[in-house]
Amino acid sequence: MPQPDIYPVRSKSPSATAVPFSERTSNGVYLSVIIPAYNEAERLPKTLRRFQEYFQSKPFSYEIIVAADGPSDNTIEIAQNMAAEIKNLKVLERRQNRGKGYTVREGMLAAQGRLRLFADADNSTDISHFDKMRSLFDKGCDVVICSRDEKDAPGAKQAVPQAWPKRLLGNMGNLFIQFIAVRGIWDTQCGFKAFRSAAAQNIFSRARINRWGFDIEVLALARALNYKIGIIPANWINDPKSHVKLSGYLQVLWETVKIRWNLMTGRYNL
Repeated sequence: MPQPDIYPVRSKSPSATAVPFSERTSNGVYLSVIIPAYNEAERLPKTLRRFQEYFQSKPFSYEIIVAADGPSDNTIEIAQNMAAEIKNLKVLERRQNRGKGYTVREGMLAAQGRLRLFADADNSTDISHFDKMRSLFDKGCDVVICSRDEKDAPGAKQAVPQAWPKRLLGNMGNLFIQFIAVRGIWDTQCGFKAFRSAAAQNIFSRARINRWGFDIEVLALARALNYKIGIIPANWINDPKSHVKLSGYLQVLWETVKIRWNLMTGRYNL
């Protein structure tokens, strides 16, 4: 039986060597954090300051990338102004809205880190969760995700849960997602996922989904590319100002069908 937090992988997995990944930091950036940002002028400053507080006590090098998704507010200007306060902050200034999936992909492929993490602008999964991710990378994982579901990771919880309609749609939708695209993962949508640089390049250079279903796509691609996936439990706090509307859940289901079709027809060039 495989360990519950690590999915089995076939022998041709491109995992790293046995040297602890956290120790191989002599050159370049160790961690890149990508924050997709659409109309985040209100929430972004608090999150960036929390990130800086976290990184101040860490020995490794890092960069923070705010990837703007064509916001209609002053998200870009606020991020630019905060560069004087927040160390190692970069801003990708795109004025056209293309969707969260496109934005995360853009940030991942622009990043320089040996590990690349995307995290939501509301910090609903606190940046300190990365501490648990590091040990799984050291054990050979290529991708490590956070889950809000105890069936994925014992101890996972939603400190402030979503409204019941979203929870109901999410639970029903996950059964569909497992049947169609990603078996065995009960929470594909938590916005806190990290990748080794090679895995990020191979996955996101193939990705096609531009909006909310991209999480499913990157996990389906990770499986198809035989990457080793680890899961840590989330202590997740729902933000009632979330940009995901109920219609977004239906869009995710349609995008899941597209992902399955792309896999079946060879459109990912695997």
